[in-house]
Amino acid sequence: MRIIFAGTPAPAIPALSALLEKHEVAAVLTRPPAPVGRKRRLEKSPIHSFALEHGIPVLTPTSLKDEAIQSEIASYGAEAAAVVAYGLIIPPELLKVFNYGWFNLHFSLLPRWRGAAPVQAAIAAQDKMTGISIFQIAAGLDTGKIALQEALPLDPDINAGTLLEQLANRGARHLTELFSALPTGIDLREQAGEISYAPQFTTADARIDWQQPASAIRARINAFNPRPGAWTTLDGGRLKIGKVEVVEENSSISLLPGQLQAIGKCIYVGSASTPLRLRLLTPSGKKEMPADAWWRGLRQENPYFQ
Repeated sequence: MRIIFAGTPAPAIPALSALLEKHEVAAVLTRPPAPVGRKRRLEKSPIHSFALEHGIPVLTPTSLKDEAIQSEIASYGAEAAAVVAYGLIIPPELLKVFNYGWFNLHFSLLPRWRGAAPVQAAIAAQDKMTGISIFQIAAGLDTGKIALQEALPLDPDINAGTLLEQLANRGARHLTELFSALPTGIDLREQAGEISYAPQFTTADARIDWQQPASAIRARINAFNPRPGAWTTLDGGRLKIGKVEVVEENSSISLLPGQLQAIGKCIYVGSASTPLRLRLLTPSGKKEMPADAWWRGLRQENPYFQ
């Protein structure tokens, strides 16, 4: 099948790669190059670079509302479009361009966690299940009819980066199979269940509240790993917390929220419930390191995270 692919970040690459194996990708839509780093150099999106490496024409409009870009998209003669973390709203006029429509691979069990950050939201909320949904795009935010869903248990120790990679790979296979099935017909069903939303998180959202229970703190740390990184402060300096373990409830260790203590090579921090063992952290301006290595250089009595 001849398709248009719309996507921007690295998690969209598995889907585009899988589609290239069985279908003809006529062109790629992606966000324009954006400034990155301290020098604010313009960099192409991961999908942009991948498409160029594979000889696929790339379009980088800032909006899809202009008639000129709509005509250009239609000129490729595609039969359908695949969307994975693209970042622009598809206007009603474009939704009618392709015979089979536009299909979006979304990393949640819709209608739970509609929006830009479903993986982070599911981990932060300590959901028991997660998964992928492929739906036909309609007007509204992630509101279209479901073509396929797969549910998976959500490991409480998994971080957002690892989970997103897993879902991206599973979703890529399903998306490819869906496009193969379109000519013979597929079943679509309305979304059912409680609706919730997952807007994009900010760095401020990633600050750790040590007054929360240990399991909630672990979930938030995992949700913001690797980006933007869960963080806390110590004497005004910021540290990112990369990995923790929840201490069992029958432990004899007793700490106040945010209070730090070393027992042997293990570094613990208090919460509103049981302590957590710090495993990996990143002091400001330094690389990620084991917590015990950081502690050896701390030289501070009775330290507290704020």
